[in-house]
Amino acid sequence: MRPLRQNGHAGNPDAGIKILFAFENPLPSAEADAEVFITTARYLARLTSRARLHVPMRDRASCATLAEATGLDIVRAWAPASPAALRHLMCGLTIVCRSAFRQADLVYTRNLWIAWMAIRFGQRVVFDHYRPWPDQIPPLRRWLHRLMNHPRFILHICHSDYTRRKYLELGVPAAKLRCIHNGFEPGRLDAIPAPAIARQALSIPTTARTIVYTGRINQKKGLDVVIEAARLLPDRLFILVGSYGEGPIEEKARLLPNVRIVPFQPSEALGQYVAAADILLVPPSLQPLTRFGSTVLPLKLFFYLASGRPILAGKTPDVQEILRHEENAYLCQPDSPQALADAVRRLTDDPTLCARLAEAAQAESRTLTWEARATRIMTAISERLAAAPDPVERWKTPQWRQYRHQSWRWLQHLIRTGSPILPPSGS
Repeated sequence: MRPLRQNGHAGNPDAGIKILFAFENPLPSAEADAEVFITTARYLARLTSRARLHVPMRDRASCATLAEATGLDIVRAWAPASPAALRHLMCGLTIVCRSAFRQADLVYTRNLWIAWMAIRFGQRVVFDHYRPWPDQIPPLRRWLHRLMNHPRFILHICHSDYTRRKYLELGVPAAKLRCIHNGFEPGRLDAIPAPAIARQALSIPTTARTIVYTGRINQKKGLDVVIEAARLLPDRLFILVGSYGEGPIEEKARLLPNVRIVPFQPSEALGQYVAAADILLVPPSLQPLTRFGSTVLPLKLFFYLASGRPILAGKTPDVQEILRHEENAYLCQPDSPQALADAVRRLTDDPTLCARLAEAAQAESRTLTWEARATRIMTAISERLAAAPDPVERWKTPQWRQYRHQSWRWLQHLIRTGSPILPPSGS
């Protein structure tokens, strides 16, 4: 393994690390994965001697705009904008030809193909992702085990302990797995007006007991249970922010006068809706985690914590890593419209409880900023670069048996549903 440069800044020995961040989709993007990756890169860049971002962009002008917005040196990937599959393929094939790749101390990516290519061509890798791939696509298990046990695979940053445990079960050394939760941008709190001003601006009656959801509006987010709960609570106002057009949720909501659908809003505009809320809602459903595999610890949760408003969510394995019932949030049984309706009644009828939960959540949010996340990641990277090689845990008979069994389940599920994401057993 190549020795790490030790030309750190005074008082910060980690600043000698040179990182090439690799993102496989064009920017800017409103997707949560882009926000997580690019924001993390911006803050990590402050802790390094040089940080570059390898990303597919349309032209040099867009690269210049992105560089100004992020503060990162942009390396324009030799990859087409579309189709997506070809773009991803070319990002991995061509990154190894770039001088920025050879000059970096490590590649930081969320893309398994780029990680594999970087390791094949002699580079160290830090992988940052939320999905428990061994469970969701079991045929990848053997390959993932080999990839993450490679000496140049330095670290996997897991966004939840739920995901970290799945890789432990796969046989990845514990030292290579760190659960480092996502964060929020404190500056966004500046856009939160006083509740009365927000309600007036949004034409929300002062006396309306209001439940607000912000995020993508689609069936993968567990919003069906919210619609059904709203049907049980005609005297409460539900505001769902983040519509991209007419879909099944929008169609169901149209029949309910107490449900308001709001188009997607830029982050600076969401403060009004958050301020107007009596309750901030994380849809209490297991579906995003276990059926669709599209969400593990939703990103909105971290901003909710800092907002000064009470949070209502479900008792799901990922959410309970951060939220505790009647301590910093109110948690109810997932996928039960009646349980959600009862929880909404309890909170909207008890302002003292709401104030206590909001205060506790806000206090805990102070350690969950993007800056704090970057500091934790840099500490983990430095420790891993200085550590001795990890012993490889060989697969035993039970692991081979599970690999075959789960791969067969996955194939049956793919043929039956067309979905490549396998739900957990028993879900």
